[in-house]
Amino acid sequence: MIDPFGRDISYLRVSVTDRCDFRCTYCMSEDMAFLPKKDVLSLEELERLCNVFVKLGVKKLRLTGGEPLVRKNIMSLIRSLGHHLDTGDLEELTLTTNGTQLHRYAMELFDCGVRRVNVSIDTLDPKKFTEITRWGKLENVLRGIEAAANSGLKIKLNTVALRGTNEDELPNMVKWAGERGFDITIIEVMPMGDIGTENRVSQYLPLSMVRSNLSEHFTLRDIDYKTGGPARYVEVEETGTKIGLITPLTHNFCESCNRVRLTCTGTLYMCLGQEDAADLKIPLRNSEGDEALTRAIHEAISRKPKGHDFIIDRRQKNSSVPRHMSVTGG
Repeated sequence: MIDPFGRDISYLRVSVTDRCDFRCTYCMSEDMAFLPKKDVLSLEELERLCNVFVKLGVKKLRLTGGEPLVRKNIMSLIRSLGHHLDTGDLEELTLTTNGTQLHRYAMELFDCGVRRVNVSIDTLDPKKFTEITRWGKLENVLRGIEAAANSGLKIKLNTVALRGTNEDELPNMVKWAGERGFDITIIEVMPMGDIGTENRVSQYLPLSMVRSNLSEHFTLRDIDYKTGGPARYVEVEETGTKIGLITPLTHNFCESCNRVRLTCTGTLYMCLGQEDAADLKIPLRNSEGDEALTRAIHEAISRKPKGHDFIIDRRQKNSSVPRHMSVTGG
Protein backbone atom coordinates (compact mmCIF):
# COMPACT_ATOMS: atom_id res chain seq x y z
CA MET A 1 0.00 0.00 0.00
CA ILE A 2 1.63 3.23 -1.19
CA ASP A 3 0.09 6.61 -0.36
CA PRO A 4 0.09 9.71 -2.64
CA PHE A 5 3.44 10.83 -1.19
CA GLY A 6 5.25 7.56 -1.83
CA ARG A 7 5.10 6.31 1.76
CA ASP A 8 4.75 2.56 2.23
CA ILE A 9 1.87 1.96 4.66
CA SER A 10 3.08 -1.00 6.71
CA TYR A 11 1.85 -0.15 10.23
CA LEU A 12 -1.75 -0.56 11.42
CA ARG A 13 -2.99 0.58 14.81
CA VAL A 14 -6.29 -1.01 15.79
CA SER A 15 -8.52 0.36 18.56
CA VAL A 16 -10.35 -2.72 19.80
CA THR A 17 -12.57 -0.71 22.17
CA ASP A 18 -13.24 2.92 23.05
CA ARG A 19 -13.82 1.92 26.69
CA CYS A 20 -11.25 2.42 29.41
CA ASP A 21 -10.99 1.91 33.16
CA PHE A 22 -9.37 5.35 33.51
CA ARG A 23 -10.68 8.85 32.70
CA CYS A 24 -7.38 10.68 32.21
CA THR A 25 -7.82 14.45 32.38
CA TYR A 26 -6.01 15.10 29.08
CA CYS A 27 -7.81 12.32 27.19
CA MET A 28 -11.52 12.42 28.01
CA SER A 29 -14.17 13.97 30.20
CA GLU A 30 -15.14 12.28 33.45
CA ASP A 31 -18.71 11.67 32.26
CA MET A 32 -17.91 9.88 29.00
CA ALA A 33 -20.57 8.43 26.70
CA PHE A 34 -19.10 5.32 25.12
CA LEU A 35 -20.20 3.62 21.91
CA PRO A 36 -23.23 1.31 22.05
CA LYS A 37 -22.07 -2.29 21.83
CA LYS A 38 -24.13 -2.80 18.66
CA ASP A 39 -21.87 -0.30 16.86
CA VAL A 40 -18.67 -2.12 17.78
CA LEU A 41 -17.22 -4.77 15.49
CA SER A 42 -17.04 -8.32 16.80
CA LEU A 43 -13.62 -9.80 17.50
CA GLU A 44 -14.10 -12.03 14.45
CA GLU A 45 -14.74 -8.97 12.27
CA LEU A 46 -11.68 -7.21 13.66
CA GLU A 47 -9.61 -10.29 12.94
CA ARG A 48 -10.86 -10.42 9.36
CA LEU A 49 -9.99 -6.76 8.82
CA CYS A 50 -6.52 -7.25 10.28
CA ASN A 51 -5.98 -10.31 8.09
CA VAL A 52 -6.75 -8.28 4.96
CA PHE A 53 -4.35 -5.53 6.01
CA VAL A 54 -1.60 -8.11 6.60
CA LYS A 55 -2.22 -9.52 3.10
CA LEU A 56 -1.85 -5.98 1.75
CA GLY A 57 1.55 -5.49 3.35
CA VAL A 58 1.09 -4.45 6.97
CA LYS A 59 4.10 -5.71 8.92
CA LYS A 60 3.48 -4.12 12.31
CA LEU A 61 0.19 -4.37 14.16
CA ARG A 62 -0.51 -2.52 17.40
CA LEU A 63 -3.69 -3.02 19.43
CA THR A 64 -4.91 0.02 21.34
CA GLY A 65 -8.06 1.40 22.94
CA GLY A 66 -9.41 2.87 25.13
CA GLU A 67 -7.77 0.16 27.15
CA PRO A 68 -7.47 -2.93 24.92
CA LEU A 69 -7.23 -5.46 27.73
CA VAL A 70 -10.67 -4.56 29.15
CA ARG A 71 -12.34 -5.91 26.00
CA LYS A 72 -14.02 -9.23 26.78
CA ASN A 73 -12.18 -12.25 25.27
CA ILE A 74 -9.51 -9.98 23.77
CA MET A 75 -6.87 -12.69 24.16
CA SER A 76 -8.66 -14.84 21.57
CA LEU A 77 -8.08 -12.09 18.99
CA ILE A 78 -4.46 -11.62 20.01
CA ARG A 79 -3.80 -15.36 19.80
CA SER A 80 -5.35 -15.55 16.32
CA LEU A 81 -3.34 -12.58 15.06
CA GLY A 82 -0.20 -14.11 16.52
CA HIS A 83 -0.36 -16.83 13.86
CA HIS A 84 0.83 -14.24 11.33
CA LEU A 85 4.08 -14.04 13.29
CA ASP A 86 4.58 -17.77 12.82
CA THR A 87 4.25 -17.45 9.03
CA GLY A 88 6.47 -14.38 8.85
CA ASP A 89 3.74 -12.28 7.24
CA LEU A 90 3.72 -10.06 10.34
CA GLU A 91 6.95 -8.80 11.91
CA GLU A 92 5.53 -7.46 15.16
CA LEU A 93 2.34 -7.70 17.20
CA THR A 94 2.21 -5.35 20.15
CA LEU A 95 -0.14 -3.21 22.20
CA THR A 96 -0.44 0.01 24.15
CA THR A 97 -1.98 -0.39 27.60
CA ASN A 98 -2.48 1.50 30.83
CA GLY A 99 -1.09 -1.54 32.64
CA THR A 100 -4.03 -2.28 34.94
CA GLN A 101 -4.67 -5.73 33.43
CA LEU A 102 -1.09 -6.76 32.69
CA HIS A 103 -0.78 -8.83 35.86
CA ARG A 104 -3.54 -11.06 34.45
CA TYR A 105 -2.39 -11.30 30.83
CA ALA A 106 1.39 -10.76 30.65
CA MET A 107 2.38 -14.44 30.40
CA GLU A 108 -0.35 -15.17 27.86
CA LEU A 109 0.63 -12.16 25.77
CA PHE A 110 4.19 -13.47 25.57
CA ASP A 111 2.87 -16.92 24.66
CA CYS A 112 0.89 -15.36 21.78
CA GLY A 113 4.03 -13.84 20.28
CA VAL A 114 3.87 -10.35 21.77
CA ARG A 115 7.40 -9.30 22.70
CA ARG A 116 7.00 -5.71 23.85
CA VAL A 117 4.28 -3.44 25.22
CA ASN A 118 3.92 0.29 25.72
CA VAL A 119 2.60 1.21 29.15
CA SER A 120 1.08 4.66 29.65
CA ILE A 121 2.09 6.18 33.00
CA ASP A 122 2.34 9.90 33.69
CA THR A 123 3.54 10.04 37.29
CA LEU A 124 5.05 7.91 40.05
CA ASP A 125 3.22 9.84 42.76
CA PRO A 126 0.18 7.79 43.92
CA LYS A 127 -1.94 10.84 44.80
CA LYS A 128 -1.10 12.64 41.58
CA PHE A 129 -1.73 9.45 39.61
CA THR A 130 -5.28 9.25 40.93
CA GLU A 131 -5.81 12.93 40.15
CA ILE A 132 -4.66 12.50 36.53
CA THR A 133 -6.57 9.27 35.88
CA ARG A 134 -9.50 10.43 38.04
CA TRP A 135 -9.81 7.06 39.80
CA GLY A 136 -6.82 4.87 38.90
CA LYS A 137 -4.46 3.30 41.46
CA LEU A 138 -0.73 3.53 40.76
CA GLU A 139 -0.06 0.29 42.64
CA ASN A 140 -2.11 -1.68 40.10
CA VAL A 141 -0.10 -0.32 37.19
CA LEU A 142 3.23 -0.96 38.91
CA ARG A 143 2.12 -4.52 39.62
CA GLY A 144 1.30 -4.94 35.92
CA ILE A 145 4.66 -3.54 34.83
CA GLU A 146 6.45 -5.95 37.16
CA ALA A 147 4.43 -8.89 35.83
CA ALA A 148 5.19 -7.89 32.24
CA ALA A 149 8.91 -7.61 32.93
CA ASN A 150 8.94 -10.98 34.69
CA SER A 151 7.17 -12.61 31.73
CA GLY A 152 9.90 -11.51 29.32
CA LEU A 153 8.06 -8.63 27.70
CA LYS A 154 10.13 -5.60 26.81
CA ILE A 155 8.56 -2.46 28.25
CA LYS A 156 8.50 1.10 27.01
CA LEU A 157 6.78 3.76 29.09
CA ASN A 158 4.61 6.46 27.51
CA THR A 159 4.36 9.71 29.47
CA VAL A 160 2.32 12.78 28.53
CA ALA A 161 4.04 16.02 29.57
CA LEU A 162 1.57 18.15 31.53
CA ARG A 163 2.45 21.67 32.58
CA GLY A 164 1.98 22.23 36.28
CA THR A 165 1.25 18.55 36.89
CA ASN A 166 4.23 16.32 36.18
CA GLU A 167 6.86 18.57 34.57
CA ASP A 168 8.98 18.65 37.74
CA GLU A 169 8.78 14.85 37.98
CA LEU A 170 9.98 13.97 34.48
CA PRO A 171 13.70 13.70 35.40
CA ASN A 172 12.81 11.27 38.18
CA MET A 173 10.66 9.23 35.80
CA VAL A 174 13.54 9.01 33.30
CA LYS A 175 15.83 7.88 36.13
CA TRP A 176 13.28 5.32 37.41
CA ALA A 177 12.80 3.90 33.92
CA GLY A 178 16.53 3.78 33.23
CA GLU A 179 17.27 1.91 36.45
CA ARG A 180 14.89 -0.82 35.25
CA GLY A 181 16.11 -0.90 31.66
CA PHE A 182 12.93 0.68 30.28
CA ASP A 183 12.93 3.22 27.48
CA ILE A 184 10.50 6.09 27.94
CA THR A 185 8.65 8.22 25.40
CA ILE A 186 7.47 11.69 26.40
CA ILE A 187 4.54 13.11 24.45
CA GLU A 188 3.09 16.57 24.02
CA VAL A 189 -0.60 16.76 24.90
CA MET A 190 -2.73 16.34 21.77
CA PRO A 191 -5.78 18.57 21.10
CA MET A 192 -8.35 15.82 20.55
CA GLY A 193 -11.89 15.68 21.92
CA ASP A 194 -13.79 17.47 24.66
CA ILE A 195 -12.16 16.92 28.07
CA GLY A 196 -14.81 18.68 30.12
CA THR A 197 -13.65 21.37 32.53
CA GLU A 198 -9.94 20.79 31.86
CA ASN A 199 -8.04 23.31 29.72
CA ARG A 200 -5.51 21.99 27.21
CA VAL A 201 -3.84 25.35 26.83
CA SER A 202 -2.84 25.24 30.49
CA GLN A 203 -1.84 21.54 30.14
CA TYR A 204 0.41 22.09 27.12
CA LEU A 205 4.15 21.81 27.78
CA PRO A 206 6.53 22.06 24.76
CA LEU A 207 9.04 19.23 24.71
CA SER A 208 11.80 21.70 23.86
CA MET A 209 11.44 22.87 27.47
CA VAL A 210 11.31 19.29 28.72
CA ARG A 211 14.49 18.35 26.90
CA SER A 212 16.26 21.43 28.20
CA ASN A 213 15.29 20.47 31.74
CA LEU A 214 16.36 16.84 31.27
CA SER A 215 19.72 18.01 29.93
CA GLU A 216 20.45 19.51 33.34
CA HIS A 217 20.14 16.04 34.91
CA PHE A 218 21.43 13.68 32.19
CA THR A 219 23.84 13.56 29.28
CA LEU A 220 21.62 13.25 26.22
CA ARG A 221 22.87 12.19 22.79
CA ASP A 222 20.83 12.34 19.59
CA ILE A 223 20.69 8.93 17.91
CA ASP A 224 19.39 7.59 14.62
CA TYR A 225 16.93 5.08 16.06
CA LYS A 226 13.46 4.22 14.74
CA THR A 227 10.68 1.93 15.92
CA GLY A 228 8.15 2.68 13.17
CA GLY A 229 6.45 5.32 15.28
CA PRO A 230 6.72 9.12 15.30
CA ALA A 231 9.24 9.54 18.14
CA ARG A 232 12.68 11.04 17.76
CA TYR A 233 15.15 9.44 20.17
CA VAL A 234 18.02 10.46 22.39
CA GLU A 235 20.19 8.14 24.45
CA VAL A 236 20.74 8.70 28.15
CA GLU A 237 24.46 8.19 28.69
CA GLU A 238 24.06 7.52 32.43
CA THR A 239 21.61 4.61 31.96
CA GLY A 240 22.10 3.43 28.37
CA THR A 241 18.36 3.65 27.81
CA LYS A 242 16.51 5.87 25.35
CA ILE A 243 14.07 8.76 25.58
CA GLY A 244 11.61 9.18 22.73
CA LEU A 245 10.14 12.62 22.06
CA ILE A 246 6.79 12.91 20.26
CA THR A 247 6.15 16.50 19.29
CA PRO A 248 2.98 16.87 17.18
CA LEU A 249 2.70 20.56 18.04
CA THR A 250 6.25 21.92 18.17
CA HIS A 251 7.70 19.67 15.46
CA ASN A 252 5.50 17.97 12.87
CA PHE A 253 6.36 14.24 12.66
CA CYS A 254 4.48 13.45 9.46
CA GLU A 255 7.14 13.28 6.76
CA SER A 256 7.81 9.56 7.27
CA CYS A 257 4.35 8.48 8.46
CA ASN A 258 3.77 4.84 7.53
CA ARG A 259 0.63 4.15 9.58
CA VAL A 260 -3.14 4.24 9.52
CA ARG A 261 -5.64 3.75 12.34
CA LEU A 262 -8.66 1.47 12.47
CA THR A 263 -11.37 2.03 15.07
CA CYS A 264 -13.51 -0.61 16.76
CA THR A 265 -16.42 0.49 14.54
CA GLY A 266 -14.54 -0.27 11.33
CA THR A 267 -13.67 3.33 10.52
CA LEU A 268 -10.24 3.83 8.98
CA TYR A 269 -8.48 7.12 9.71
CA MET A 270 -5.59 7.82 7.40
CA CYS A 271 -4.28 10.54 9.73
CA LEU A 272 -4.61 11.02 13.50
CA GLY A 273 -4.99 14.76 13.09
CA GLN A 274 -7.49 14.82 10.20
CA GLU A 275 -11.18 13.96 10.06
CA ASP A 276 -11.22 12.26 6.65
CA ALA A 277 -12.05 8.59 7.12
CA ALA A 278 -13.29 5.48 5.30
CA ASP A 279 -16.09 3.24 6.52
CA LEU A 280 -14.86 -0.34 6.17
CA LYS A 281 -17.80 -1.81 8.05
CA ILE A 282 -20.05 -1.68 4.96
CA PRO A 283 -17.81 -3.69 2.60
CA LEU A 284 -16.87 -5.94 5.52
CA ARG A 285 -20.46 -6.92 6.26
CA ASN A 286 -21.87 -6.78 2.73
CA SER A 287 -19.55 -9.33 1.15
CA GLU A 288 -18.19 -12.75 1.99
CA GLY A 289 -15.05 -12.26 -0.06
CA ASP A 290 -12.41 -9.60 0.51
CA GLU A 291 -12.40 -7.93 -2.92
CA ALA A 292 -14.70 -5.02 -1.99
CA LEU A 293 -12.88 -4.55 1.31
CA THR A 294 -9.51 -4.48 -0.46
CA ARG A 295 -10.76 -1.87 -2.94
CA ALA A 296 -12.08 0.29 -0.11
CA ILE A 297 -8.74 0.14 1.70
CA HIS A 298 -6.77 1.08 -1.41
CA GLU A 299 -9.15 3.97 -2.11
CA ALA A 300 -8.70 5.23 1.44
CA ILE A 301 -4.89 5.02 1.26
CA SER A 302 -5.03 7.09 -1.93
CA ARG A 303 -6.47 9.94 0.18
CA LYS A 304 -3.89 9.85 2.97
CA PRO A 305 -2.83 13.47 3.60
CA LYS A 306 0.72 14.72 3.85
CA GLY A 307 0.32 15.73 7.51
CA HIS A 308 -1.93 16.72 10.39
CA ASP A 309 -3.35 20.09 11.47
CA PHE A 310 -2.86 19.93 15.24
CA ILE A 311 -2.83 23.31 16.97
CA ILE A 312 -3.35 24.60 20.48
CA ASP A 313 -4.50 28.22 20.44
CA ARG A 314 -5.75 30.32 23.34
CA ARG A 315 -8.29 31.89 20.98
CA GLN A 316 -9.60 28.48 19.90
CA LYS A 317 -11.92 26.90 22.47
CA ASN A 318 -12.69 23.75 20.50
CA SER A 319 -10.23 20.90 19.94
CA SER A 320 -8.37 20.68 16.63
CA VAL A 321 -9.98 17.24 16.22
CA PRO A 322 -13.41 16.70 17.86
CA ARG A 323 -13.11 12.92 18.34
CA HIS A 324 -11.43 11.60 21.47
CA MET A 325 -8.08 9.85 21.36
CA SER A 326 -9.76 6.80 22.88
CA VAL A 327 -11.96 6.51 19.77
CA THR A 328 -9.10 6.56 17.28
CA GLY A 329 -6.66 4.61 19.39
CA GLY A 330 -3.83 5.94 21.53
